[in-house]
Amino acid sequence: MLVPVPIVCFVGTLLTDIMYCATAEMMWADFSAWLLVVGVIVGVLAAFAGLVDFLSNRSIRAQAPAWPHLIGNALVLVLSFSNALIHTRDAWTSVVPVGLILSIIVVLILPVTGWLGWSMVYRHGVGVLR
Repeated sequence: MLVPVPIVCFVGTLLTDIMYCATAEMMWADFSAWLLVVGVIVGVLAAFAGLVDFLSNRSIRAQAPAWPHLIGNALVLVLSFSNALIHTRDAWTSVVPVGLILSIIVVLILPVTGWLGWSMVYRHGVGVLR
């Protein structure tokens, strides 16, 4: 139940970064910063819950998509945390170009890790009561 929140926040960050680049209106950079903070906090909570499942069940670790899913989501959190730090800068440099590039990379990784997570649940039955 925690997973959709950081996904929406990180996609929203990309959209607000694009709006900031197009308008140079500080409101959009502020939105990006807040979305990143909320996304990272809830993402860490979701990662903790996922890590507990991952470490407590050998059959989960044995699934082919488990490790790439873990590594991809950890990478998303690290990049988003770095992006949050970059967004603390003043004005234009808080978003352009590094903040925008990090937002794009994160949003490109999310469908891959999402597909891997879907695969674990619906193909391999991870977390499904039988």
